Amino acid sequence: MKRSIVGFIFVCVALLLGAAPAAAQATRTWVSGVGDDANPCSRTAPCKTFAGAISKTAVAGEINVLDPGGFGAVTITKSITIRSDHTEAGVLVSGTNGVVVSAGAGDTVILEGLDFDGANGTGLDGVHIIGGGATYVINCTIRHFSQNGVSIATNTAGSRVFIQDSKIIANAGGLNVQGAGGVANVGIVSHSIIDHNSSFAVQANGAGNLISVGNSVLSGSPIAINLLNGASAVSFGPSNSVSGSGAFTSTAPFK
Repeated sequence: MKRSIVGFIFVCVALLLGAAPAAAQATRTWVSGVGDDANPCSRTAPCKTFAGAISKTAVAGEINVLDPGGFGAVTITKSITIRSDHTEAGVLVSGTNGVVVSAGAGDTVILEGLDFDGANGTGLDGVHIIGGGATYVINCTIRHFSQNGVSIATNTAGSRVFIQDSKIIANAGGLNVQGAGGVANVGIVSHSIIDHNSSFAVQANGAGNLISVGNSVLSGSPIAINLLNGASAVSFGPSNSVSGSGAFTSTAPFK
């Protein structure tokens, strides 16, 4: 009888352990230049790459940079913030995109304080957005990509990218806005420099696709504002410095 009871308890414990859920994702994780992706991505045991940390970070959570390093390319499929304050956070890539945003229509992605480098023109897009509601690129430098610094082409109407306090320099194109599947996307540039891109500073392609620019510099490209197939561009007040061909379709007053 005792043996039967002990055996029954053993089986129950084994079943419970087998059904135990995976470790919960953290709302805040950390990466370090000397981290390891086998770690839990805590502050005391950080991960090595953004790709390693993102699977351990909860929806709407935040990945923080603990110390200087290069943290690699990453694909984002959920609301998340990747932030670096006061330390080098490099995304150096060749033959691929730096960050791919492929999130849901209601998702928000924030990229702040990152340094994107396309390895002397061998990387594709710095930030490549193919899904998501809103993507914020704040205080970032994006350079040396063979296609665009930032490109948004989603099939979600009204999907938008905000570029603030950033530099997009020495790419083939600066900002490209081109909704997919006939829908319109939006690109908003504020207090930023888009300079020395070999083709254009900003471009929108397709009816309804819109670029808005305020307090920014568009310079060093043969085409400053390239509007194709019914796209439009708005300048907020007389606040922009623009050199190169092309023009805004309208000017909106400051409010």
